[in-house]
Amino acid sequence: MAQSNNNDSIPNHALRSGYYNIPLMAVTMLFFIWGFLTALNDILIPHLKGVFDLTYTQAMLIQFTFFGAYFLMSLPSGKIIAVLGYQRGIVIGLLTAGLGAVLFYPAARETSYPLFLTALFVLASGITLLQVAANPYVAVLGNPATASSRLNLTQAFNSLGTTLAPYFGGLFILTATMLGSDATHSFSPEQLQAFRLQEAASVQLPYLGLAAVLVLLAGVMALLKLPVIAEVEGHRHKPGKLSDALKHSNLLLGAIGIFVYVGAEVSIGSLLIGFFGQPDIAGLRQSVAAGFVSYYWGGAMLGRFVGSALLQKLNPGKLLGVFALIAFSLVVVAALAKGQLAMWAILSVGLFNSIMFPTIFTLGIKGLGKLTSEGSSILIMAIIGGAIIPLLQGILADAYGIQLAFLLPASCYLYIMYYGFKGSI
Repeated sequence: MAQSNNNDSIPNHALRSGYYNIPLMAVTMLFFIWGFLTALNDILIPHLKGVFDLTYTQAMLIQFTFFGAYFLMSLPSGKIIAVLGYQRGIVIGLLTAGLGAVLFYPAARETSYPLFLTALFVLASGITLLQVAANPYVAVLGNPATASSRLNLTQAFNSLGTTLAPYFGGLFILTATMLGSDATHSFSPEQLQAFRLQEAASVQLPYLGLAAVLVLLAGVMALLKLPVIAEVEGHRHKPGKLSDALKHSNLLLGAIGIFVYVGAEVSIGSLLIGFFGQPDIAGLRQSVAAGFVSYYWGGAMLGRFVGSALLQKLNPGKLLGVFALIAFSLVVVAALAKGQLAMWAILSVGLFNSIMFPTIFTLGIKGLGKLTSEGSSILIMAIIGGAIIPLLQGILADAYGIQLAFLLPASCYLYIMYYGFKGSI
């Protein structure tokens, strides 16, 4: 692997040159692919819910497993990067995610929900390593004053992946007509197994294709000569203490912000197909509803391109607070209204989600210096919110219905508003 050494560390004049352009473009590819993989969960939830006749709570174990890997694997990922550096960490992350994608094939063949969850955990472990490496790498790969803007720009390509994934997932995974639970309950054990095998098999080829792409990207990243960021990688043989990093209040409060933001974003996306299928909302078939999920993630993509420009001129914290207030209002409308108003209100939330993760992240690691890797691990660990909050929303959906369950993510935006206006200062 073409790993740079400390003699390749970037001089100050590089901030004013195009030195960072190629490394930034290479890392941006990673944001796209993990966005695509993450958004496919929104397709897996209704698909596997039908295949295995799951409750909403059981179906949300998909997100619980996927984002639970962030919590369990963030600290090991930070140690890998501290010892091996960003580039090798990225390559290992891509190969691990590729292995997880391959495991979807035997999971479908055995029609085993636990095996699907295992494959998701391995896949998410690889993405965790990519997140721990790539987010801080982009943040320090240039002028510190434009870190939020730069990370928003790369996150826009992450949103391009999340926008395309529901469309392709609906096309290749949700095209089959799923039978209702009443129909499947009348099947004999042999008929039920044959049905599950047929439906589960629709994920095999898409995930094998994704595995091939991940391995190819690993090869590309291994061959590239990426620069070492002296401020961070120069300390990789002397990892800092998490307790020292947590003394920075902007990091501690930012971790809570990441927790509630990812929880809100994921829980909303996870139930959109079911929400749009409700008779008093839109009454859409799953394959049709999947196309509308792309509007939710597409709004985030558009907002990140616009936000990248706005953040070069406006205060990141204040803009974050304003966006959180608008998102809160839209989710409340979706939870209480009916028909097209509720549908388009919840879809519009994606536009205002746009700047939240990258802005909270850069505000959280601001001023950490050699503790940046440790701070990044803590923030990525906080993505566990994407496991816990959707599971709680699934419980609420089973008890009170999908629509009222949206009040849970609505409350999350109130904290993000506080962090933007006050907690990040």
